[in-house]
Amino acid sequence: MKAQVLRAYDEKLTGDSWVSYEDVPDPKIVKSTDVIVRIGGAGVCRTDLHIIEGIWKPHMDPTGRRLLPMIMGHENAGWIEEIGKEVEGLKVGDPVIVHPKITGGTCLACRRGHDMHGDGTFPGLDCDGGYAEYLGTSQRNIVPLPRTLAPKDVAPYADAGLTAYRAVKKATRHLLPGERCVVIGAGGLGHIGIQCLRAMCAADIIVVDLSNASLELAKRSGADHLVKADGNEVEAVLALTDGKGAEAVIDFVGEKGTTAKGLAMTRPMGSYYVVGYGEDIRVPTVDLVISEKNIIGNLVGTWAELTELMALADRGLVELATVEYALADADQALKDLHHGKIHGRAVLIP
Repeated sequence: MKAQVLRAYDEKLTGDSWVSYEDVPDPKIVKSTDVIVRIGGAGVCRTDLHIIEGIWKPHMDPTGRRLLPMIMGHENAGWIEEIGKEVEGLKVGDPVIVHPKITGGTCLACRRGHDMHGDGTFPGLDCDGGYAEYLGTSQRNIVPLPRTLAPKDVAPYADAGLTAYRAVKKATRHLLPGERCVVIGAGGLGHIGIQCLRAMCAADIIVVDLSNASLELAKRSGADHLVKADGNEVEAVLALTDGKGAEAVIDFVGEKGTTAKGLAMTRPMGSYYVVGYGEDIRVPTVDLVISEKNIIGNLVGTWAELTELMALADRGLVELATVEYALADADQALKDLHHGKIHGRAVLIP
């Protein structure tokens, strides 16, 4: 099969090419519960850029030699191509989306439903992923798609959408009508998060972004107030929240100063949900004690939450803004993402 392979890290993202389009062996059924998916769409995620940079290397590949070469791609959807002999409830040709973490299902985290913290592998991060014609996974990872949803249109939900949904789900557990939620970053994750907020609660949604195009996307996605990140965004948010800040702030950027600004936009006893990453959070402990602000990290989401998100998509309550690229053009898609040319999500089509 054809696949896009990462062969070396590029810490500065200055290389002419980051992945190599190659012929590689097809995945095989090894365990009786294995499933092979014919890829219909593979999402291109900012995490992919961080993988290329080597940011994940200390966690996934500390020696720099264990994982590479590796097929990229952790946001995958397609059709069942082949199943192991013990797989039930799935048949060849079924459209599916793939939860990104492969786990055995018997560790304590999995039994409690926290799939993303379970023991296992993460295709595209620590083993071969879905920038390819086929992907090997497990029955536990498969979420059947409603017939209303095409794999190429939903692939980024497998990580970006799922991560956004999980953060929003946490926030909507305490957001009440008349309260405010700030969304920092209205790009690939943010525009999904805005729609989930609109569908799941009655709080006012304030969106902060550098890009006029992203702010326009935020408006179409259901934002109530738009704030340009021009250096005065904290003051603008405080002006919209009676000088106190918002009850919830969801930061889909997590770098270039947004963490300090996000906390400044969070009112006392409010919650700051950090989703994007790339810088340290620095806050005096006395400030946390006095303000009683909560800082909450968010990692992907559970299999059940991916199923819930597909229910929202099936009802038309969330829609992805996507740009399609051929699998052979993965480098161009990654470059366009790096240079801020994609508003929404890029999807590779084999």
